[in-house]
Amino acid sequence: MSGHSHWATIKHKKGAVDAKRGKLWSKLSRAIIIAARHGGGDPVMNIKLRYAIDKARAVSMPKDNIERAIKRGTGDQEGITYEEITYEGFGPGGVAVMVDVVTDNRNRTAGEVRKLFEKGGGHMGSAGNVGYLFERKGLIGVPAEGTDEDTLMGIALDAGADDLKKSGDTFEITCDPSAFSQVKAAVEGKGLAPSHAEITQLPKVQVEKDVETAKKVLRLVETLDDHDDVQNVYTNLSLTEEVLAEASKE
Repeated sequence: MSGHSHWATIKHKKGAVDAKRGKLWSKLSRAIIIAARHGGGDPVMNIKLRYAIDKARAVSMPKDNIERAIKRGTGDQEGITYEEITYEGFGPGGVAVMVDVVTDNRNRTAGEVRKLFEKGGGHMGSAGNVGYLFERKGLIGVPAEGTDEDTLMGIALDAGADDLKKSGDTFEITCDPSAFSQVKAAVEGKGLAPSHAEITQLPKVQVEKDVETAKKVLRLVETLDDHDDVQNVYTNLSLTEEVLAEASKE
């Protein structure tokens, strides 16, 4: 069991009762700024920008905020200069962890992320330490109720997806990041509402840990994710049913 959809569900449930919308909007603004700076301000031509805008709209970020972020990215409006960095390290039990950040101060962020790793029972490594254990993929989760595997497989593959697997009560579609938008559109075009859709780093091989170690890893992930500069956190921890049940309680 991959557990991606289950962990996404836990995060979404926590987010629903979390009054941190302002922080989330700030993170998404940075993602839009970076995307617009590197690929231009037209979401039709800039897939990365379109993805960032879709994520912002999904959490009701105001249109003015989105447009302002695009202008800052294209240089039409002055603002702070951000850069993208990925930190790699190990969590409790030697679990691999990757952290995507967008920061205006590389040295400050590196020091803070390093401390979070150490406080969480892990340590930050150098570039390349764990990156080879992951591959960048589009991931779309579709509730199994309301569709069948063969039908969804046909829709997904025709749109350019790589694979489809069932995980619990969810079908998980994986695809190349360049095909993400068209696969998502094809699914939605058939009246199916994804439970989650993201471009992520999927572990090539997952590692299982005992419940206590797994809980420590998840606490580290959550602490890292809460940092203002952090955009995404990835791990190769296998989320077993037992681990997920315990994580849902916290």
